Amino acid sequence: MKTKIYIIPVLVLLFSLNACKKSFLDVVPDNVPTLDNAFTMRNEAIKYLATCYSYLPNDGEPTQNIAYMGGDEFWLDFPSRSINATNWAMARGNQSVVNPLANYWDGGMFNAIRDCNIFLENVRDLTKVRDMSIDERNRWLGEVEFLKAYYHFLLFRHYGPVPVIDVNLPVNAPIEQTKVKRQPVDSVVSYIVKLLDQAAAKLPNNVMIPATDLGHITKPIALSIKAKVLLYAASPLFNGNKDYVNFKNPDGQLLFNQTVSTDKWKKAANAAKEAILSAETAGIKLYTFPGTTFPLSSTTMREMSIRNAVTEKWNTEIIWGNPNSRTWQLQYSSMAHIDPSFSGNNSVHGTLAPPMKIVEQFYTKNGVPIDEDKTLDFSNKAQLRTGTNSERYYIVENYQTARINFDREPRFYADLGFDGGKWYMESNRSDDNAFSAQLKLGQYGSGLSITVTTYYPKKLVNWKFAFKEGNSNHIEEYPFPMIRLADLYLMYAEALNEADGPSPEVYTYLDKIRERAGLEGVLDSWNKYSVNPGKPGTQLGLQSIIRRERNIEMSFEGSRFWDLRRWKLAAQELNKNITGWDRDQDKDHPELFYRLTNIYTQRFIAPRDYLWPIRENNLLVNPNLVQNPGW
Repeated sequence: MKTKIYIIPVLVLLFSLNACKKSFLDVVPDNVPTLDNAFTMRNEAIKYLATCYSYLPNDGEPTQNIAYMGGDEFWLDFPSRSINATNWAMARGNQSVVNPLANYWDGGMFNAIRDCNIFLENVRDLTKVRDMSIDERNRWLGEVEFLKAYYHFLLFRHYGPVPVIDVNLPVNAPIEQTKVKRQPVDSVVSYIVKLLDQAAAKLPNNVMIPATDLGHITKPIALSIKAKVLLYAASPLFNGNKDYVNFKNPDGQLLFNQTVSTDKWKKAANAAKEAILSAETAGIKLYTFPGTTFPLSSTTMREMSIRNAVTEKWNTEIIWGNPNSRTWQLQYSSMAHIDPSFSGNNSVHGTLAPPMKIVEQFYTKNGVPIDEDKTLDFSNKAQLRTGTNSERYYIVENYQTARINFDREPRFYADLGFDGGKWYMESNRSDDNAFSAQLKLGQYGSGLSITVTTYYPKKLVNWKFAFKEGNSNHIEEYPFPMIRLADLYLMYAEALNEADGPSPEVYTYLDKIRERAGLEGVLDSWNKYSVNPGKPGTQLGLQSIIRRERNIEMSFEGSRFWDLRRWKLAAQELNKNITGWDRDQDKDHPELFYRLTNIYTQRFIAPRDYLWPIRENNLLVNPNLVQNPGW
């Protein structure tokens, strides 16, 4: 596809012209000596490379990651406490066309692409940066080609059809040339994939110097994001979506292809398999906790394999970790007061609250949904039950908690903190001495306000977290996992099933993940325990299983928000009630504590809310732009 490219063509004109005169390196594009200086030597060029990386979203910061604040996987107190809840207004149905939340259109992505274009134009010129080796030059070019593709993908994920910015126009380009139109979805996807292929061909399987280069883009990263882009393109939101039959540019160009294509799923499956092979060749594998110097039960060992796959720095499963995406606030907002020795320590305020529907999505201990298990009854999820000795690594022995917290799969206990639930940390040494969350009023865990649903995303807290003297704490930060191998396995299984239906290959990759989670394979679990044993044998039945498996395995990692959109299930899920237990009840009345409370009724308007609005002023400046439907 041959496309004209523009500086920052879709912003308000005044902003566009100002933006052309600066960058994060204070490089002035129309000042030749200054720009040339940025690419005279390697030590200067690497600063510009860092600038291209600097635009990567801080997804490990919950206040900035719209997938945390904008969906239904977490809820907050209202008004919120100890956390900036500006973007939470989106989850509450308050997105705005006048001043859009999480505004990627005006918020830096086009600036990022412009800086990537400047870097590529100059580093491709062999007369510049003469002290750089050919190998390093190619590697840097591959990294920035990837970043340029990724920034286009972020825009695509938010807005669907977007302008493609291939090269920059001169700053003296006629104004009319900056008034671009949006490109059809299929054209945008083809461009992104082409860039990612170019990048992958230049990138190494592993970083050259792990001590200094972790976080730099590698071939497995590029191929994994290519698989993700193609997965989105094949999904119902973008693949023959009839809701957008009248979504056209002012010149009549249709922006969404109206023909559903199975071939798109095949391309996504092939890309995912290629990425898996690349990752495994690079030594990436599902993480297994190696243990400690203290003996641990097999129950705790499995739980730590699940938890640390996300929070252990640079572990074997991480394909792409972003070291610039800090996780301090994420852990601060996910931690419960579990240490009775520091019950009054107010140095953290756990406020991210998984709602009951997220609690319910995890399987039973038999590896099937709670409403399908023919051997276990969850019809009264608030029924009180007492923890036994055999359950002591999950639930405090002789402690009363709700029926919904018993007989669940290992990922339930690894991912969720709850009243009566055990919470093993490194400082416990032996898991016989593990902390626990005891959250009713009058108990040590309620010394400070607890989350609005009484559940916590334990999965996101590194096991080296510790409360300390002097009302302080130690938070072990980790690079936010942008993509890990389990995610790639699930993408492959989903695309393969959508393309060809159930197959041994699909079951194999689902079962790899289930085995690490301590569950039997899909076929065995449904055959033995489900009221619908034939479900995995049909394409739609297996589709439902894969989607649920993805919601569970990727819980609290920002995946559900985007998955619900691309599956066109957001209108179904984001119009349900947010519910949780009644945290205002004391320890002497557990039957009142375990009373389901309606906290909020979400509002999602389809098809409007599937895509972000473009700020109104942009449309006034550029008549070639068209607004997303419903806005």
